[in-house]
Amino acid sequence: MDSAPNRRNIWLTESDCRLEDFRRLVERSTDAAAYPFAKAVQRNVPVYNGDDVRRIARDETARRAVMAEWADVMMNGPGILVFQRAFADPAVVDAATAQFDAMITEQRAGNRNAGDHFAKPGANDRIWNALEKFCLRDAAGFARYYANEAIALVSEAWLGPNYQITSQVNVVNPGGEAQAPHRDYHMGFQIPEDLARFPAHAHRLSPVLTLQGAIAHCDMPVESGPTLYLPYSQLYEPGYLAWQRPDFIAYFAEHRVQLPLVKGDAVFFNPALFHAAGSNRTRDIRRMANLLQVSSAYGRAMESVDRTRMCAALYPALLALRDSLDAVQCANVIAACAEGYSFPTNLDRDPPIGGLAPETQAQLMRRALVEGLTPEVFGAALAEQAARRIA
Repeated sequence: MDSAPNRRNIWLTESDCRLEDFRRLVERSTDAAAYPFAKAVQRNVPVYNGDDVRRIARDETARRAVMAEWADVMMNGPGILVFQRAFADPAVVDAATAQFDAMITEQRAGNRNAGDHFAKPGANDRIWNALEKFCLRDAAGFARYYANEAIALVSEAWLGPNYQITSQVNVVNPGGEAQAPHRDYHMGFQIPEDLARFPAHAHRLSPVLTLQGAIAHCDMPVESGPTLYLPYSQLYEPGYLAWQRPDFIAYFAEHRVQLPLVKGDAVFFNPALFHAAGSNRTRDIRRMANLLQVSSAYGRAMESVDRTRMCAALYPALLALRDSLDAVQCANVIAACAEGYSFPTNLDRDPPIGGLAPETQAQLMRRALVEGLTPEVFGAALAEQAARRIA
């Protein structure tokens, strides 16, 4: 009789993270012939010309071909591509920059600390939900900016149609230190203990749910700290567990590459690529980038559910049932009711200070039960949390 199927790859743990395996994946050279639409390959990264993209965007046959090439770059290739002159008119970028500068001035005047995921709070200037804020402040400027062909075409190449864009502006001021190397949303915002609970196929799925991008809003010579990245690192399956390990961090520091950008250039990459903002060693460059996070249309539930109202109704019952439900059963009930994910949220009011992500509704509910909060106190905390999450 056959033995049980081999399940060794269903669960990933930190013990699966071996630097020698990682090195075999990333230590390779990009073959320029594999990417015929690219104008060049620099530091293993395919580089595309914005004028070519604008022409291709209006030719359906060429569109399909270049999108296939970009999807292959993200999935099987170096995992990152650069658009030079993604914006034909620098004035469009300048107009957006003026709006972002005004937002930062207002934040500083309000003494608001925006926080950051992978850098010390206060090290950078950060604008959360810059997409909505920009649209409401200057709809015409927003229209000219997001009419951009490169943004639309690469988003569709990786995610298909009906994607959704969000945007966070990040300014690394003179003297600002580099971020820690990391992977990005979704799984890049989880701690190893939580990640180990997800099966390996979920680790493979996470990168195809989002696309990361950055628009250069100023010239970015290397000394200003444009993004550091490690081509091909997105191919490493246990990478979400590996990026926080000292041996992988040290390897990244030694082998990462960096390309200078000019205003209006754009970079897009697989969110599983190991990357980090660089140190700004200049005295006079406020390195501003508009960070785009584009999400698949499919990353949503089928029904709208008022989980805040459900939690308020359920909590008194769970308090009363604590003697008849054990901890596992109680956790099962909370999972069926409460929102277990930190996102989406309003990161101005609910920032990731003190961790990679804000407290979830489920975490609040579990904490309330442990602390024995009354239904009234829990209800107030629940309502306050829900209010922080509203745009």
